[in-house]
Amino acid sequence: MRSRLASGPAPAGAAEAEALRRFRSFLLLALAQEEPAAPALEGLRTGERRTRRVIEAWLDAAAQEAGPDEAALRAALAPIAERFLGALRETAQARRASGAPVSGQRRAVSAAIDRVCDAFFAIDVETGAIADANPAAGALLGTTRDRLLGSDAMAYVPESAREAWWTQLDAVSEGAEPRRFRGTLQDSGGRPLAVDATITRFATRSRTLALVLARS
Repeated sequence: MRSRLASGPAPAGAAEAEALRRFRSFLLLALAQEEPAAPALEGLRTGERRTRRVIEAWLDAAAQEAGPDEAALRAALAPIAERFLGALRETAQARRASGAPVSGQRRAVSAAIDRVCDAFFAIDVETGAIADANPAAGALLGTTRDRLLGSDAMAYVPESAREAWWTQLDAVSEGAEPRRFRGTLQDSGGRPLAVDATITRFATRSRTLALVLARS
């Protein structure tokens, strides 16, 4: 089994490549020990969603190499992968919880954003959660700003358009320049809304946000 795990597809992002390297090291230890230590995640700056895609692709490649042992390999590796991803999720949550408190200057910026007539969203590029929004965003989507906060941004995107939005969020998470694109949202009643949008990266110590301005 170890020989089958010796190689795998390399992801494009450097952070995901490092996550995959650490997962493979953790995997080999888990196969050799009954109670392996927790995975080493210090300094790793990638989230669960992006890392899960990379690990699942690598596991699929390993399973294909296993031939008739594919089912046994998947059964053996699945709980180890979930343990690694669970530890990564807990680490990310701890980083977010330790973020700095909101300062007076940031409150002033938020007040200014609230006056912008275009819809404004700050979206966590890892989870897709709306971290901030302005009243114009609530009006555009037929709801209120308070109901938007913490909700899933993709709930306001038609299913057929979600892949395009994730592509934009992934590009921002990789450090791309500000982007302008034509997209589709949907209001709380499910009515589609064509929007012209700009998206900009804003990275903090604990997470990366996509700042989106959308005009119907």
